Amino acid sequence: MDIWLLGYLAIGAGVGFLAGMLGIGGGALQIPLLVWLFEAQGLPRDHVVHLAVGTGMATIVFTSLSSARAHAARGAVRWDIVKSMTPGILAGGLVGSLIASSIPRFVVAVLFVATVYAAGLNMLFERKPNPTRTLPGPAGVFAAGATISGVSAFAAVGGAFMSVPFMMWCNVPMIHAIGTAAAIGFPIAVAGTIGYVAGGWGAVGLPPWSAGYVYGPALVGVTIASMAVAPLGVMVAHRTPTRVLRKVFAVLFFVLATRMLVGLW
Repeated sequence: MDIWLLGYLAIGAGVGFLAGMLGIGGGALQIPLLVWLFEAQGLPRDHVVHLAVGTGMATIVFTSLSSARAHAARGAVRWDIVKSMTPGILAGGLVGSLIASSIPRFVVAVLFVATVYAAGLNMLFERKPNPTRTLPGPAGVFAAGATISGVSAFAAVGGAFMSVPFMMWCNVPMIHAIGTAAAIGFPIAVAGTIGYVAGGWGAVGLPPWSAGYVYGPALVGVTIASMAVAPLGVMVAHRTPTRVLRKVFAVLFFVLATRMLVGLW
């Protein structure tokens, strides 16, 4: 078996487990690893980060489906929230990914690191919401969805790093926030993938089997493993205390953002 395919499968297994356990799309884990793997393969250096982010976003389309299905089977998806946020998510994801596809590699990487650090801090401090706070009205939910999706497009993290804290801030229980975030990851990923395909279409020097900034072989390898492992992560999430889930969320993001920050320099 091709050594690069083994690498993609290994990344996919980790991504799938964390997608199921935390509702994340897995971009925070796979983007630094895909950048490293693409560089080792000798893919065009000027396109490596965009290819990693675009491919990572595309894998979330499939990983989120597997994770959301497993959470829904346990009654942990708030479909009313998914329905109300989806229009804003589609608009924000498309705009954000088109912008990200047109800016320099270093800028994309710095935005990714800053976004993931912010996510980790938000989960670590465990701020308690006002007990009377609820989700905002339609306009507020649309704006929240657009913001979450637009920022997610820069980091290919599926939106859970913002949507889970947002829902918890509105007093949605964490296990329901995680399950709902997994479902929300699907429209975020669809919008973002369209943007990265369109943004990279016709770019000079892309490797074979690429559709814009989505690299086909990596997409296939990561997706196969992530969809197979995601239900295992869901099972672990439903058996783990909320406080532990928050700490895992924060530590994971700090480690991966630091690794990519070191790589930039």
